[in-house]
Amino acid sequence: MQPTIKIHISDLLRHGAASFGNSPALTYKNITTGYVELWQRASGFASALDVLETSAGDRVAVFLDKRLETAVSIFGTAAARCVTVPINPILRPQQVAYILADCDVRVLVTSADRLAQLKGHLAGVQSLQHVILVDGKGTEVQEDGTYPCIHSWIEIVPTEASPPLPRGVDCDVAAILYTSGSTGKPKGVVLTHRNMIVGAESVSHYLGNSPQDTILSVLPLSFDAGLSQLTTAFNSGAHVVLMNYLLPGDVVRLCEKYKVTGITGVPPFWIQVGALDWPTEVGARLRYFANTGGRMPKATLDRLRASFPNALPYLMYGLTEAFRSTYLDPTEIDRRPDSIGKAIPNAEILVVRPDGTLCSPGEPGELVHRGPLVALGYWNDPARSSERFRPWPGTGSTWRQPEMAVFSGDTVVSDEEGFLYFVGRRDEMIKTSGYRVSPTEIEEVAYATGLARDAVAMGIDDQALGQRIVLVASPVAETLDVGALLTAFRHRLPQYMVPSKVIEMASIPTNPNGKFDRVLLREQLGQ
Repeated sequence: MQPTIKIHISDLLRHGAASFGNSPALTYKNITTGYVELWQRASGFASALDVLETSAGDRVAVFLDKRLETAVSIFGTAAARCVTVPINPILRPQQVAYILADCDVRVLVTSADRLAQLKGHLAGVQSLQHVILVDGKGTEVQEDGTYPCIHSWIEIVPTEASPPLPRGVDCDVAAILYTSGSTGKPKGVVLTHRNMIVGAESVSHYLGNSPQDTILSVLPLSFDAGLSQLTTAFNSGAHVVLMNYLLPGDVVRLCEKYKVTGITGVPPFWIQVGALDWPTEVGARLRYFANTGGRMPKATLDRLRASFPNALPYLMYGLTEAFRSTYLDPTEIDRRPDSIGKAIPNAEILVVRPDGTLCSPGEPGELVHRGPLVALGYWNDPARSSERFRPWPGTGSTWRQPEMAVFSGDTVVSDEEGFLYFVGRRDEMIKTSGYRVSPTEIEEVAYATGLARDAVAMGIDDQALGQRIVLVASPVAETLDVGALLTAFRHRLPQYMVPSKVIEMASIPTNPNGKFDRVLLREQLGQ
């Protein structure tokens, strides 16, 4: 018998198979998989994890581009009561190895070429016992004997298996999503099944998703908004078309081929897509388009509305620590295009002063999110968790334990009608191309080259990217070898983290505490 409620995110597929049968669930390249088959494949992956003797709570990392096996791994992991750790496929080997070691990953799902790239970086990942390769046995990368047991997907994952029995509760950990931290090292945001299911229900509700929708998945599945493309679609019986985004023109081609009705993207994506010539019939078919990860330029919004005359524009704000926080009702776009809207269903958003009291309309304060979307904290990092996850300011009763809320670190202001407007970040985190980037992580790479004596990375406002990364550095030698420095960045970091410009400065100003004075530095640079 099918469960009457969704406990784990795998239940989205279980219910989908029962409710939507062989209706299309997922398309990769030219192959479309229905809900029944997708659930069978996820059950097969869960059985493979049982064969590998995984236990509830074990971490299973997925280091792949978007493909059928990626989705099967994510939802099959949940069916086995393990924890999925989706890793951005553009990360460099040392970054991947850090994530694997940080959360003690036991099973890694990847491809032979990606495993080969990790050679020499897995020695410190002592927890890793099994690697499942989606495209072969990978014996050619086992020469030094440092790899764990390697399995072929075809040999170990059956195409279908007996569905696992519903187990556990919705407060179990479902996923760990890694995002940049202010101290440089990525931090793992721990999400429960409840976080993800409530988020899927909330977002699919206000987007109006239904079995008649076809959603183009363009964001990385390691990104909360990218992963939610799957959960929101499967919650409503919609069809997802996976796209590994490279060329803007491919977006038009896929929208035409699969009659796409909904897309969610980040500002750089929309700027590129908005510049395309859209066939009238294809653009008119789009029912909605949504933006997250930064403010969309008004000129781009206007072009998109002209290209998609029947589409509702949804401008959204969210953080990985709470999945999604606000959206602007499309009927308010013309009245207040700069607003990030109001709280999504089943969330409450507060604007608070440093002492925790509520701000008045027009008074800037920190955005605080409360409700069932609030994550558990940062993996194995109680110090950073206590900084961001703190008792909700409205908790005043002595008879109950305090309710935890997310303090975003973002400054916003509310108008008299309760609409919110983004002001800026309280910390120095850089928001570029939809990603949060730690200045410290960039600065550490500069120091590691041995070329820079001092280094400060900053985000400079940029209409296309949100912010572009600028590195100010003083040389160890007489002059700074900018070319060599940038080459080192390109080898060690994904492209979105590579500084767009390096500024040489003989001496970087410091404040009375001896720290680099970023405010004064911006003034000196005219930023």
